[in-house]
Amino acid sequence: MNLQQLIPKHKADVETAEKLRSYSYAEVKPIIRQLLCWLQDMNWPVSRPMANYLLQFTEEISPELVNILQGDDVMWKYWIIDVFGSTTTNAAVIKEMERIAYNPTSNDVDAGVDEIAREVLALRTR
Repeated sequence: MNLQQLIPKHKADVETAEKLRSYSYAEVKPIIRQLLCWLQDMNWPVSRPMANYLLQFTEEISPELVNILQGDDVMWKYWIIDVFGSTTTNAAVIKEMERIAYNPTSNDVDAGVDEIAREVLALRTR
């Protein structure tokens, strides 16, 4: 199997994203980072089916989620929190959301990442 064939080629490549449904985490693990890249903008048609597929592996991909949340791409952080924030039980991911919520960078504030982090954290405590 050529894993590169499972990575969408453009933001409207929903067909490729839908093909992922028949693959396990173990099979796609080497390309998880490339798949997560398609969540940089949830307005892209490919993003929703990709998010739905990746949600089932939230705990397995936690190290990658932490890496994204520690990065500089504020919109990617926003969407990662929006997609995975309410379902994750991983302490490191939750810690990063708390850091963003209560000690955000100026870029996090400008993009509203701190706001969504606080909203998601508030929902988790209900």
